[in-house]
Amino acid sequence: MKQLVLELVQASQPTLDNFIAGRNAELLHEMRAMAEGRAAGMAIFMWGEAGSGRSHLLRSLVDAVRGRGRRAEYVPCADAPCLSEGLRRLDCVALDDVDRLAPAAQVDAFSLYNALKERGAVIATSGNAPPQQLELRHDLATRLGWGLVYHVHALSDEEKAVALQNHAAARGIRIPEDVYAYLLGRVRRDMGTLLAVLDALDRSSLAAKRAITLPFVRDWLQAAKVHESALRIED
Repeated sequence: MKQLVLELVQASQPTLDNFIAGRNAELLHEMRAMAEGRAAGMAIFMWGEAGSGRSHLLRSLVDAVRGRGRRAEYVPCADAPCLSEGLRRLDCVALDDVDRLAPAAQVDAFSLYNALKERGAVIATSGNAPPQQLELRHDLATRLGWGLVYHVHALSDEEKAVALQNHAAARGIRIPEDVYAYLLGRVRRDMGTLLAVLDALDRSSLAAKRAITLPFVRDWLQAAKVHESALRIED
C-alpha cells in the first residue's frame, strides 16, 4: 500500500473560485469586487478561527489582483518584524494574522493603512478576533475597524461532507457516505487538505484497481502515516 501513496498530499492553489463559501457568500462577493477593481479604496478585515479560510481568501485576492496586471502583495504578519515602505505603492496589500504583528511592525501597519487609503488602494487584513478585541496598538485596531468587518465562518462537518460529495461527483468518483465521516475524524479538517486527500485517494484507488471503500481508506491512511505533515492520523 505504501507504493500507492504516490505523492505528498498537497492542497491545490487557493483561488476565489475554489473557496467554498458556506455562510460566507457575502464576504466572497466583496472579495470578488475588490479583485475585479470594483471596490477601489476598500478596506476589509476578516476574523475567524484557524482553518476558517482567512488565508485562502487573502492569498486568492492577491493572485486575482496580479492576474489583472495590478500590483499586490500577501504578507504573513508572523514573519514580518517590519513592513517595507514599498508596500505603500501597491494597488492591494493583504496582511494576514495582524494579531501576530511585532510592536515595530504595528507602527508600520498603521502608516501603511493610512497611505493605502489615501491612494485609493485596497487593503485586506485578517486576525483571530474582531479588531477591538485584538491586543494591538489602539490606533491600529481603530483603523482596522474602519472598513468592512466580516466574521469568517468555518464550515460545519455537514457542510464539509456536502462539499466533499460535490467534489467527488464532479470528478466522477463514487464514494460511500461512511468514508466522508471517517475522513473528517482522521484527517486535518481544513477543506484544502480534505479535498487534496480525496484527490489522492482517487489516484491511489485507480493505481490499485480498487474502489474507494472504508477498508481501502483505512489501509491508505495507515500507509500515509509517513506524510504526517499533511495528515493527522488518529488510531
